[in-house]
Amino acid sequence: MQLVNEEKVSTNGFNLHVIQTKKYKTINVVVKFKAPLNRDTITQRALIPYVLQQGTKNNPSARSLRQKLDELYGAVLSIDSAKKGEDHIITVRMEVANEVYLSSNEQILENAVNVLNEIIFHPKSDGKAFDQKIINREKQTLLQKIDSIVDDKMSYANMRLIDEMCKDEAYNLHVHGYKEDLANVNEENLYEYYQSMLVEDELDIYILGDLEGKDVPQLITKNFSREVRTSKQQKSKGNVEVEKVNEITEQQDVQQGKLHLGFRTNIRFGDPEYNALQVFNGIFGGFPSSKLFMNVREKHSLAYYAASRFESHKGLLFVFSGIAPTDYQKAKEIIIEQMDAMRNGAFSDEQVDETKNMVINQLKETMDHPQGLVEVLYHQVLANQSFSPDKMIEEISHVSRDDLLKVGEKIQLDTVYFLTSKGGDADE
Repeated sequence: MQLVNEEKVSTNGFNLHVIQTKKYKTINVVVKFKAPLNRDTITQRALIPYVLQQGTKNNPSARSLRQKLDELYGAVLSIDSAKKGEDHIITVRMEVANEVYLSSNEQILENAVNVLNEIIFHPKSDGKAFDQKIINREKQTLLQKIDSIVDDKMSYANMRLIDEMCKDEAYNLHVHGYKEDLANVNEENLYEYYQSMLVEDELDIYILGDLEGKDVPQLITKNFSREVRTSKQQKSKGNVEVEKVNEITEQQDVQQGKLHLGFRTNIRFGDPEYNALQVFNGIFGGFPSSKLFMNVREKHSLAYYAASRFESHKGLLFVFSGIAPTDYQKAKEIIIEQMDAMRNGAFSDEQVDETKNMVINQLKETMDHPQGLVEVLYHQVLANQSFSPDKMIEEISHVSRDDLLKVGEKIQLDTVYFLTSKGGDADE
């Protein structure tokens, strides 16, 4: 039985993805805008999700927009931005009740899509500029978000690792933009940029739920037709070879050191080795049974936490750990030892089988939730690949020891970043 029934239609300047399923009692509509990361526009793009939630032409305040959502049986709206590989993604989500399960004859889905149309294509403006009060207020909100990353030392260390590791690559751009750019953003130039985004971004729309009897393509096309202007799509620089490991130490007023390592995998979603990379990372640092957790944290008691994750569309793998400032050298050595052990095949066939099952179960659990399912499916768009979840699960189940060793051969340590206490010495 097919895990996901996804029908794709390309029309009217967007790609429509219709997922028929009786798994959910609600219907979810997810709209994704994609554009290459760009230093000149990243701060404007980061601000847009905040502005769009503050009012529309017919619901000119955040309060009246919330009331409109409440009238739709408590529809839930969220808008955010993310960085995937070297693309910036703005996601608009709306979850609404399915009228099939209500006694009402109201066309809830159609009304919800109309509201989505208004939020995206008719935000509060005078036709030339956004509302000045909204822009000034939401600039402060974004400023607080940027500051919160500096205050969250784990997030800060991860950001600084990428700053140093990807200096000459678009991936180093901060997803929430830059404080120094906010002063130059105003209601007019943000509105002008947003209008260009509406016609230049790649647009994918997902609608999922029990949609039997509904003419979804007609409903979406009526509300989302647009004239498309082709933008210049930047090309990724591709694989980066590591010539020398970069070591960075930064001192702040912190009690716990943050030791983060960045590796180049040069493996991306859709590559032949991608599913083996998922299993490799699981054994290395992706689960509580992993080498990092069992050795760095449990056996040697060197870390408050130690784990790894990989970036599916950039070919990077990150290790993050919290350690005592005096344990830098020892912790770094043991982390690198665990990667060497992976390269040398120091794992059992039982570990491989257990981890394959955990990776598959994790994927299935993600797809149990509408938003998770959309994110899994959107990988295909980002990678320009057609790769169903069924095929992915099948390939994960067939990953072999040799496949893992081939992954290990490709992984290179690029950068070591250590955030330590003032007066702390990375050579201790």
